[in-house]
Amino acid sequence: MKVLVIGNPDAVLGFSLVGVEGKAVTTVDEMNQAMDETLADHEVGIVLVTMDVARLIEARMDRLKLQSTIPLVVEIPGPEGVSADQPSLSDVVLRAIGVKI
Repeated sequence: MKVLVIGNPDAVLGFSLVGVEGKAVTTVDEMNQAMDETLADHEVGIVLVTMDVARLIEARMDRLKLQSTIPLVVEIPGPEGVSADQPSLSDVVLRAIGVKI
């Protein structure tokens, strides 16, 4: 199973440097299309979505995070980072895919 990231262009570039494929999105239409394509790809087991683009389709993301099992949809911090009450990006990735970054 593959891990795929959907996020802003900088996040997708960063993940590509460690071998994780991704889809860069900036609009609601691009986000919905990327999510539709990803959910239809049976090779994808985990979808990492940056918080900044997850806000574009907040209601859909809430449903996916609660209901999706394969692929597992996980929201990760965007370029603005995390607030004090949220886990760090490395903690989220470690819990999601078992890889420490």
